[in-house]
Amino acid sequence: MRPRKPPGLFRRIGAAVLLVWTLGFLWFALALPRPAGPQKTDGVIALTGAGGRIPRAIEVLRAGQARKLLVAGVASEVRPGEFAAEYQVSPQLLACCVTLGFESIDTRSNALEASRWIAAEHLTSVRLVTTDWHMRRAVFDLSLAVPKGVKILPDAIPSRPSLKTLFIEYNKLLARIAAWLAGW
Repeated sequence: MRPRKPPGLFRRIGAAVLLVWTLGFLWFALALPRPAGPQKTDGVIALTGAGGRIPRAIEVLRAGQARKLLVAGVASEVRPGEFAAEYQVSPQLLACCVTLGFESIDTRSNALEASRWIAAEHLTSVRLVTTDWHMRRAVFDLSLAVPKGVKILPDAIPSRPSLKTLFIEYNKLLARIAAWLAGW
């Protein structure tokens, strides 16, 4: 017969897990990533989704803070001319410096698409533009996907996320880390 564990042990473990989760959530929600400064990188990556991401990336490109732009996760029905008109991008800038990525549908596939683009363009540093609440998971996935030695500069778009958005995104980040630890 096996010795029984003290009945309070499971409660203590559960309480400790809940405390760690709560403290992590507070850090996640109260210390959202910030916009980057004027640092230069070889490229800039904008993840489609919430507003402000693509205009910020184009602003970075026009300011000479990056020489190439990947817009990852563009809907398949979007045509380059429509994109150029929507974001007031000249045909010359579009042709030389902007890549529309149609392969990705989520954060993980954004990272894989971006990694292939980084390798094809021989970039050693990239600025990642996404919303502040999404940045940590985006950086995590991108850092796993990019070639060794590529520097990632997070450039967060400030927002006013709801508690629900923060709760969901925090748990997505934890699930993604768990999946990575499990080898997925």
